[in-house]
Amino acid sequence: MDAAQLRDTCLSMPGAFEDFPFGPEASVFKVRAPGGAAKMFALSDLDSSSLSISLKCEPALAEQLRAAHPEITGAYHMNKTHWNGVDCTGNLPDGMLRDMIEDSYDLVVDSLPKKDRESLGWTRLARSGEAGSNA
Repeated sequence: MDAAQLRDTCLSMPGAFEDFPFGPEASVFKVRAPGGAAKMFALSDLDSSSLSISLKCEPALAEQLRAAHPEITGAYHMNKTHWNGVDCTGNLPDGMLRDMIEDSYDLVVDSLPKKDRESLGWTRLARSGEAGSNA
C-alpha cells in the first residue's frame, strides 16, 4: 500500500480527517462526530521512504499480530500495549492493512458517547452489546 492509498483509506472512514499537531511530517488521522471531540486512530509520516503507520489495537490481538508478523511491532512513542507500528512497504497484504486501519478506527469510535457513534452512522460494534441486536 502506498502513501496515497493509506491516506485515502484513513479518510474514507465516517468523520475522519487529517491533522498535523506534531508538525507537517506527521499525518494524524482522527475521527470526530459533529460537535464532539476529535480522537486519533492512526499516525503516519506519509513522505517517509519506509512507510509505516501506528494503529490502535486490542492488546491480545496486538500480541498475536506481533508474534505472527515481523512487520508489526509496538508503535514508537505510543503505548505499546494498545498501539502497533505497522510496516506498509509491501510485505503485508493491502487487505490486511485496510482491516487493521478499520479495526483501529472502530476501537476509537467505540469509545465515543453513543450519540456520537450514532451521528457517525457507526453501528457494528456499537450495537453488538445491545439486547435484541442483529449486528
